[in-house]
Amino acid sequence: MRKLLFSILTMAMWACMSQYMYGAQKTNGEVIQHVNPPSWWTGMKLPLQIMVNGRDISSYSVSIKDSDGVKVSGVHKAESPNYLFIDIDIPKNAKPGIYNLVFSKDGKSFEYPYEIAGRREDSSNRESFSSADLIYLIMPDRFSNGNPENDSTDDTSEKANRNSLGGRHGGDIQGIINHLDYISDLGATAIWNTPLLLDDDPRGSYHGYAASDYYKIDPRYGDNELYKEFVDKAHEKGLKVIMDVVTNHSGTNTYWWADDLPFKDWIHQFPEYTGSNHANSALLDPNASDLDRMLAENGWFTPGMADMNLDNPYLLQFFKQWALWWIEYADLDGYRVDTYWYNEKQPMSEWNKAILEEYPQFNIVGETWISQTPAIAYWQRDSKNLDGFNSNLPSVMDFPLLDAANIVFGKNKEDQGIQQKNVNGARVLYDVISQDYLYPDVNNLLVFTSNHDTERIGDIVGKDPDRYKAMMVLFATVRGIPQIFSGDEMMFSSADPTTGHPGLRVDFPGGWDGDRFDLFTDEGRANANIDFDGTSIDKGLRKELYDFSRNLFQWRKNAEVIHNGKTKHFIPVNDGYGYFRYNDNDLVFVFINTSDTESVNVPWSRYSEITSGLEEGRNVLTGETIEISDATLVAPMQTLIVEYKR
Repeated sequence: MRKLLFSILTMAMWACMSQYMYGAQKTNGEVIQHVNPPSWWTGMKLPLQIMVNGRDISSYSVSIKDSDGVKVSGVHKAESPNYLFIDIDIPKNAKPGIYNLVFSKDGKSFEYPYEIAGRREDSSNRESFSSADLIYLIMPDRFSNGNPENDSTDDTSEKANRNSLGGRHGGDIQGIINHLDYISDLGATAIWNTPLLLDDDPRGSYHGYAASDYYKIDPRYGDNELYKEFVDKAHEKGLKVIMDVVTNHSGTNTYWWADDLPFKDWIHQFPEYTGSNHANSALLDPNASDLDRMLAENGWFTPGMADMNLDNPYLLQFFKQWALWWIEYADLDGYRVDTYWYNEKQPMSEWNKAILEEYPQFNIVGETWISQTPAIAYWQRDSKNLDGFNSNLPSVMDFPLLDAANIVFGKNKEDQGIQQKNVNGARVLYDVISQDYLYPDVNNLLVFTSNHDTERIGDIVGKDPDRYKAMMVLFATVRGIPQIFSGDEMMFSSADPTTGHPGLRVDFPGGWDGDRFDLFTDEGRANANIDFDGTSIDKGLRKELYDFSRNLFQWRKNAEVIHNGKTKHFIPVNDGYGYFRYNDNDLVFVFINTSDTESVNVPWSRYSEITSGLEEGRNVLTGETIEISDATLVAPMQTLIVEYKR
């Protein structure tokens, strides 16, 4: 009988606790709707400020019961009476446990249990992604449907419709877990997922970039616990996990605070809708007008994405804690920040600094979609900017290299001005790399073949396998951190390029029961003969391209000279771009013939300042022993990768 009574009491206690932690809590007639962050940890450097949302909550005083040194050190009211911002002082010797926040008013009170947990051992010294990694970008809704039961849920607006290019297709976290071996076997060492947080827009919600709750995984992907499980299983496979976060905007009408903002300036507001001018130059230009700068930072990205105001100190603190919470909660390895330069730049610098003070080795890459190298270099940490600004952002995205590669390997490169410039195509690549002096940390650039916002690699190269392979060789061997979009390893193309993003964000064949081909398997890759637009492709092409990519990336995984070596390159002649990656012990020679029609000789003697004494090397792509000379001929749109011991 005692055991039964104990079980009943235990179940009741956990039911009560779950109600506190995961839903609206009614206590003494009052309702606490949201508490952010939902928990915290001992030993954190950033002071804790809890945001509490509930009806008329600002009329309450707050204390901590049986605090053991943990105490309320300040309480701040917002403009809305339904918010409180509570400063909590956590001593260094505080014990992990549940601390009860006591809310008092008119002689009555109620309690809210708040967990302050113990941190993982050595959590602050976690490693992050680096130039030793290959990042595999996944758009979860389009990758694999591991749990069809959560394709549509009662508590979310948009339902699954795989027949709609722009609809939700049902991919989820379980689908990614199911294919971790595939990702690892390819040679990838890190996964970046586009956002998995709740996006409850009634249409187009599959991309996840308009969050409706910064602390909740979208139930159509799974839940917070499944996300933690995914990270754990990825780590077991030797895969790091990078979370895609958005500080610039949230869902306009879908976020739970939309109709009751804590402060009027929680978001940027105008008399009528005002979009961003998308002018990064205004943020760097010493001659720019205040109006142009304001519109660049404060204007909205789209009407459906409310522009957050990080100049509000409470919101900035909210975002700092949010970033730290997910790292600690899910054991993350890095962040990718969407629309980075659209944010207020000084608050974002403070945001980065807060993360790096807590986790000194943590890497953060910002989406800096700009075509000019100087403008991108401005945003990397420790750039020598004339205005003295330091972003504290460790990594930026090398869009100029992608633009150059699209020109050189693209199917319409002759239409893009190369002939009129009177230079060969390879010179375009050389000119981009020649500006590396502008970057404080050139090895911490993200270099990428494509992503979820750009053209598919198959569209860029016109479905030409030779152009594709040459482009992959470039991105696997240049300085920086390579990233590919899922399917790039098999030259995926768009289903319908005229539809924009929905058409290029194709489903991964084999990720759904009943798919005609399963490209996660060797057999499926060997048999696939239909492309995404319905046209025929050569049977076995997918397998050939996958095997090529796997061979290349598995080699790169262990090529330290590619990860951290120096670069020496030579001005191209006759469409041949030659460059060397080298350190004290190893040297890798890469040669790319960017001509579609002409074979070119390797001008080996021209490279004598670095090749002196080199004799036989190993052809990385074939495994054969090779000796390069001026007589070595490279066919149109072909490459050489030769490694040497020095």
